[in-house]
Amino acid sequence: MSRTTDTRRGFLKMGAALGGTALATPFIARNAFAAAEPIKVGCLLDMSGALGVSGQPMLQATQYAVKVLNDQGGLLGRPIKLINYDTQSSMQLYTQYAQQLALKDKVAVVQGGITSASREAIRPIFDRFKTLYFYNTQYEGGVCDRDIFCTGTTPAQTVSHIVPYALKNWGKKVYIVAADYNYGHITAKWMTKYTREGGGQVLETDFFPLDVTDFSSAISKIQQAAPDVVLSAMVGANHLGFYRQWAAAGMKAKIPMASSTFGLANELNSMDASVTNGIVSAYGWYPTVNAPETTSFLDGMTKMFGPNLPMLSELDSASYEGMMFWAEGVKKAGSIERMAVIKALETGISIDGPAGKATMDTATHHVVHNTFLAEAKDKKWDILENFPASPPADTAAVCNLLKNPRTDKQFVVEVN
Repeated sequence: MSRTTDTRRGFLKMGAALGGTALATPFIARNAFAAAEPIKVGCLLDMSGALGVSGQPMLQATQYAVKVLNDQGGLLGRPIKLINYDTQSSMQLYTQYAQQLALKDKVAVVQGGITSASREAIRPIFDRFKTLYFYNTQYEGGVCDRDIFCTGTTPAQTVSHIVPYALKNWGKKVYIVAADYNYGHITAKWMTKYTREGGGQVLETDFFPLDVTDFSSAISKIQQAAPDVVLSAMVGANHLGFYRQWAAAGMKAKIPMASSTFGLANELNSMDASVTNGIVSAYGWYPTVNAPETTSFLDGMTKMFGPNLPMLSELDSASYEGMMFWAEGVKKAGSIERMAVIKALETGISIDGPAGKATMDTATHHVVHNTFLAEAKDKKWDILENFPASPPADTAAVCNLLKNPRTDKQFVVEVN
């Protein structure tokens, strides 16, 4: 039901041959560090269930960040201990383990949640029990809450690039397919907004629960509608069947597709290139980004977990960044106390993430990211365009926590 992971790095014992002051001092310092009370960090991610394929590398990226920090001496002279629970794609377990992390484990911060539904299930719990929370997933935007920081991209950073590309290159008639929960519904609104602003027309929007696996009737409806492009906000392992069935029906060669979610669940490795080639997406990071920070991140992850990692995605880079932003907040505050760290992060802290410089937007608690538009090509992402320092403009339009620190809601775009 649960799994607790202590990621503290072990330290070498002194050999009999070691002697002298030069060696003794570092040894004493290492022993003092190892003996110090650890700072407990919580993690809630799906290791199993429909979203396990996404949650597993997110946890690995979090573990890697903790290792990097502990290798650097931890924080405030103390090692970091990661406590993670497998939420098994269950909202009941999310709420159960959220309370356990806050009340029993008494962690300094929680990193986790994959779907927007899971975030909204646990966010009120962490608000109630005054526990700092980082949500490290690309999502639909609009969350405005001083106790949460969001490191994933929002539609203003991604969908705003996907839709204009599709309209320019493929045509103005759009059909939207999306997951049937708040992420899918709100993202579909953003897709509709950007389509209309670009002079396009949304022919229809279909929503699918996460447990749906048969898309034959939906594909028939799309065929009859005859759009120029399909925009997808499908989520989870079951929804991967849509792409396979789309290709099997011979539709891939007829109607191109762009997605706000494709590639976040190892699709390019787990699916044939004949299914994935040509699909366009936009994220805050791809493993093919040409940057030294990307190389360092991939090398470190491979060294820690071996060469058989799944293809990493923004979910994993944002999970790494969530730990690193929190760590920089702790360093600046000189404390792990919640409000001290929040105030430190509200000074506009920057870190070097896997895609380069990332900066915490002080008013929204979201991140100014480098973002990229890419096309799936022969099991790799071919970067088409890059957009340096993209702001979370959608959330910034409705959220200012510096002026209104008591705000605690998710704003939703309205499309008439």
